[in-house]
Amino acid sequence: MTQLDILAVGNLLRNEDGSIAQADSTCVLIRTPDHTIVVDPSTKYMKPAVKTSFKQIGVFVKDVDMVVLTHTHSDHIENLDMYPKAKVYVHKGGKTDIPGAIVIDKDEYDLCEGVKLVYTPGHCTEEMSVFVKADRKYVVAGDAIPLEDNFLKNVPPAINTDTRLALESIKKITEYADVIIPGHGFPFMKDQ
Repeated sequence: MTQLDILAVGNLLRNEDGSIAQADSTCVLIRTPDHTIVVDPSTKYMKPAVKTSFKQIGVFVKDVDMVVLTHTHSDHIENLDMYPKAKVYVHKGGKTDIPGAIVIDKDEYDLCEGVKLVYTPGHCTEEMSVFVKADRKYVVAGDAIPLEDNFLKNVPPAINTDTRLALESIKKITEYADVIIPGHGFPFMKDQ
């Protein structure tokens, strides 16, 4: 059976003028019968929390065979070096200097049984989310839904490249998910 664990809960802190003071992405572990997947390795600041979570869960970092980057902003990818043997997946339009990265150029891509990569642009042109079928339907949304408030108020990310696409991506995620894991916060149930 597929399991999800939160390795580190991200945060997004803003200055009084609205600029970003600190951003650390939420880092998620997905375990399927055949694969151990990390979504958004997060920042160096979060590395101790990620390592501690691996120990508590009883999974070895070296066992991670896939890393999915919802997008390639630095607050989501800084700990990529923790997984040197893993295949890395990014959507077209992201950083191309990630050695050996597998570039997805489809709207939907079956990563493995029960795990699908879905193109959810708006925050940035390469944004994708991870749709997971486990005990419930989960979406690791990255910054398609950076905060629970974006979902509750149906507002696009404050930083976005296309407001219309961002709102369409929120709708796509909402139609699938029972549980949403935002890019910078705790998981929440869609129907609260």
